[in-house]
Amino acid sequence: MEQLLKIGVITSTHGVRGEVKVFPTTDDSARFRELRSVFLDTGGELLTLEIQSVKFFRQFVILKFKGIDNMNDIEKYKRCPLLVDREHAVPLEEDEYFIADMLGMEVITENGEKLGRLKDVIETGANDVYVVHSEAHGEVLLPAIKDCILDVDVENQKMKVHLMEGLIS
Repeated sequence: MEQLLKIGVITSTHGVRGEVKVFPTTDDSARFRELRSVFLDTGGELLTLEIQSVKFFRQFVILKFKGIDNMNDIEKYKRCPLLVDREHAVPLEEDEYFIADMLGMEVITENGEKLGRLKDVIETGANDVYVVHSEAHGEVLLPAIKDCILDVDVENQKMKVHLMEGLIS
């Protein structure tokens, strides 16, 4: 399991004093208020950044980091993900999972047949949609509903599904 979880991505600078606009990739963007620091993944290294202030603007979170006081110092980190250690993650409810823990898991049917591997999760308004790469069927889209997703075993990296009519051709 991943020890670091992505909670957002820097999209652009905000103003001239070193603030950044962050697109949150967490269900609860208000959680940024409780965070004291985040890890910035530059692609080559992880930088620890201490959060000085948090504001909200439309669907974005505006962050100001201590020691970064002008936009030129932060501009180079556009499109870089922000991560938190698993111990600072939002507690999960029953039947909730971190997407990072699910990606790559083997997907099998209720009959024990291998369908493929979970490649992506599309977050929609109603329910998530699991994208499964299948050798036999190509890309299979599965709604994340109880009628379709029978069991998710994060520890053993397996998901058992019921293929509802029309999901594969």
